[in-house]
Amino acid sequence: MYTEFFKTFTDQAEKGFEPFVKFNQLMAKNVETLTEMQLNAIKTYSEMGLSQVKAASEVKDVTSLTKFNSEQLAVFSELSKQLIEDSNKIQAIAKEFKDDFDKLTTENIKTVTPATK
Repeated sequence: MYTEFFKTFTDQAEKGFEPFVKFNQLMAKNVETLTEMQLNAIKTYSEMGLSQVKAASEVKDVTSLTKFNSEQLAVFSELSKQLIEDSNKIQAIAKEFKDDFDKLTTENIKTVTPATK
């Protein structure tokens, strides 16, 4: 008698916590993806900045200064391109999270709706 009661209680508890578990897994996946993307961005921008510091340290005269300044347009173009790519990645991550969250919500509504009728 008690065994059946505890089994029923455990099954109901698992069903009750299932949406929370799925949501937490979704959040963990999203945080992991964002963290990885941010770490890659930090690495890219750090390397870019370091290369500019090294290039600036090579300036010794007017000729090297002119060369350094003329290369800055390409650097700013590369930086702009990288910023746009990172922005697009963030938008894609946000859209994927929203889609997954909507799917999770729809599934939970379907499981709850028949029980209320």
